[in-house]
Amino acid sequence: MKTWDVVITGGGIIGLSLARALRKHGATVLVVERSEPGREASHAAAGMLAHCDLTLPEVLRPLAAASAALYPEFVHEIEDESGMRVDLRQQGAIAYFPEPVASLLPCMRALQAEEIPRLEPKLAYAGEPAYFLKEASVDPRALVAASVKAAKHREIDLATGSPAHEVEVEGERAVAVKTAKTRYAAAAVVNCCGAWSGQVAPLAFPTRPVKGQMLCVVPPKHGLVEHVIRAPEVYLVPRSDGRILIGSTLEEAGFDKQVVPATIQRLHQAAANLVPELGEAKMLESWAGLRPGTPDQLPILGATAIPNYFVAAGHYRDGILLAPITAQLMSQVVRGGTSDLDLTPFSAARF
Repeated sequence: MKTWDVVITGGGIIGLSLARALRKHGATVLVVERSEPGREASHAAAGMLAHCDLTLPEVLRPLAAASAALYPEFVHEIEDESGMRVDLRQQGAIAYFPEPVASLLPCMRALQAEEIPRLEPKLAYAGEPAYFLKEASVDPRALVAASVKAAKHREIDLATGSPAHEVEVEGERAVAVKTAKTRYAAAAVVNCCGAWSGQVAPLAFPTRPVKGQMLCVVPPKHGLVEHVIRAPEVYLVPRSDGRILIGSTLEEAGFDKQVVPATIQRLHQAAANLVPELGEAKMLESWAGLRPGTPDQLPILGATAIPNYFVAAGHYRDGILLAPITAQLMSQVVRGGTSDLDLTPFSAARF
């Protein structure tokens, strides 16, 4: 029976990125994915690389800033290995906050009222303090598609269509991953199953799905919005091909991915309140995704109580942003080294 150095359960952007990082160091890697790679939270994400988000927990900021800094090279490598284009946009974001920010982060500056029409001529929103954030955005679907192709280019194995349901333990060590169909032997196992991470026996990580509904529109003219725009009610994420994503809700609804038309209509109206011409935009698609939440809204990263078994899950709203740094740090840990940044606050032992 074939044995891999590392079997990764979960083929979202976290699992795929970690697989590439491990493969760079010579490890043989298998990714076991319940459906198609990247079709769950990664596919549903907006792609804001919001490392300058004031709602980020303080302990997460070093990881977020480091990951944002890695992104240009991360994308360049994936594009080079896949031959595909990933839409990384670095125009920045305009963010509105209900109250003035008392202490500005290095990645942000306050905007004067007269600056906003120069940055976004069609933006009609006013009345709350506005800030320019040095942030980027990426098309997660393009990123995932290119990552899958890059993984194949690096000879990473993929097993799709059957979820991992158990990590087999022998002599107190993880030795394999079991699905309903088969068993995959491994020297090490990493659980990257996102919202489903807690369903893989024998350890029950406290991840849960947090539903988010959003839509994609084509405005009346190309380039209607150039920057990511974040307001209390809604956010807008432009793509280079002219599409604009509008999101998103935060709902505790279990594994329900049903789209509610009234919710989509409310989001569309909120977007039109920001940019009136979006009221005439044609809706291309609406969908719901399941973010992997945890009780403290922090990811679970590092070794588990079972030797040779690791976890990289629970990235909540920041899985796309944190993919490069998660891959780098977890690759170091899985290979038996020490991570460049301290992962102690994210240990599974905290629960």
